[in-house]
Amino acid sequence: MLELARVRSDDILYDLGCGDGRILVAAAKKYGCRAVGVDLDQMRVEETRASALKNGVADRVTVERKDVLEVDLRPATVVTLYLGTELNRKLAPQLEQLEPGARIVSHNFGIEGFAPDEVVHMTSGEDHDEHLIYLWVCPLRKADASN
Repeated sequence: MLELARVRSDDILYDLGCGDGRILVAAAKKYGCRAVGVDLDQMRVEETRASALKNGVADRVTVERKDVLEVDLRPATVVTLYLGTELNRKLAPQLEQLEPGARIVSHNFGIEGFAPDEVVHMTSGEDHDEHLIYLWVCPLRKADASN
């Protein structure tokens, strides 16, 4: 996901539903960017903070317990998602506010009504299943109604 989003050191990455924080830590560690995580589960927030500290990136990773639908995404230059079709659809108004050139990557789930700029098929090293990674470059383009 991070490679497809072409993450750079000057990016501000938001991971919505960050879980254990592995994307945040990887982004900060590999690319040197700032990374912001959001999750509703306090245990996951604490797990992410501990992982960032353990990996030496606590100065570049922040995480907060919050509903992803209440997050101001405008500072983000990259947004990562692994949330599901319905939640992605509900996030569309927030995602439409991103600056031109911002990138959105979603694992397995599209954003209803918006055409991705790229879709990559990959086989996971963890579960050996095929997954789809979607990329959108802002501004979001409406999907062709005939598709």
